Amino acid sequence: MAKTNYSYEKRSRELEKQKKKEEKRKKKQAQNSTEPQDEETPSDTSQTPQS
Repeated sequence: MAKTNYSYEKRSRELEKQKKKEEKRKKKQAQNSTEPQDEETPSDTSQTPQS
C-alpha cells in the first residue's frame, strides 16, 4: 500500500483556502465600492439643506 502524501494534501487545502479568501476579498471590495457611492449621495443632500 502506498503512503499518503500529507504535504500535498496540506498544500492543496492551503491553496483552496487562499483562493476562497481572495474571492471573499474581491466580493467585499465590489460591495464596498458600490455601497459608499449610494450612501454618500443621500447623506450629502441631507446635510446640504441643514447647513
